[in-house]
Amino acid sequence: MVANAGHEVEHARFLQPVPLKQGFDLVAARLKAVGRPLTALCAMELRSPKPFTFPGFSQFNAGYVKVLEGWGIFLDGLNPVARTNIAPVVNPPAEPSIYAFSYTIPSQVKRKTFIVAGAGELPEGSLDPKDVVRRGETSVEALREKARFVMGLMTGRLNGLGVNWDLVTVSEIYTMFDIHSYLVSEILKPAGKGQIHGMTWHYSRPPIETIEYEMDLRGCSKEVVLDV
Repeated sequence: MVANAGHEVEHARFLQPVPLKQGFDLVAARLKAVGRPLTALCAMELRSPKPFTFPGFSQFNAGYVKVLEGWGIFLDGLNPVARTNIAPVVNPPAEPSIYAFSYTIPSQVKRKTFIVAGAGELPEGSLDPKDVVRRGETSVEALREKARFVMGLMTGRLNGLGVNWDLVTVSEIYTMFDIHSYLVSEILKPAGKGQIHGMTWHYSRPPIETIEYEMDLRGCSKEVVLDV
């Protein structure tokens, strides 16, 4: 998602994840506080107790999108809100929760601001476990290939938004496996000038079983922390 001219994407996160229902109420309250409609919401970042099965993920997703549909966010039957949903390995939440969210606000910022949804080593549009890159493998070479594939997805999504790595301000990696052996060759070098801001590594699992590596990106000028 990229903000239109005259607007920018503002990113907000809670000091600690908030259970889903309460979290949606707090998201709505934040939008009201900054004078924005519910339809200004453009991204959600969730935390779950553990990865879902593929059917379980579809079932969870149905309830989640029902809320957004009720907010009038859907466009031509499609959900435009970007999302990342991961499962922390250490001290996970007891239930699916909202960790962060993003929304548009009026702005005079000249550069484009944007959010790129999270993606793991699964081709765009697929929810077939057979399509997972190097499924069931966690060797260094398998993880290298997974990381390379996901970086390709991230680059493709940036290009689709009309932006590039030079405008990325935050890059986040979600995996429980060591990234150091391929960090330079598969992540930092392909990230170009965007790598100057570093990589935030969350010791977490992607949202679906058998997926081992995920990333998301954003290019924002405003980041806030909400203490609730």
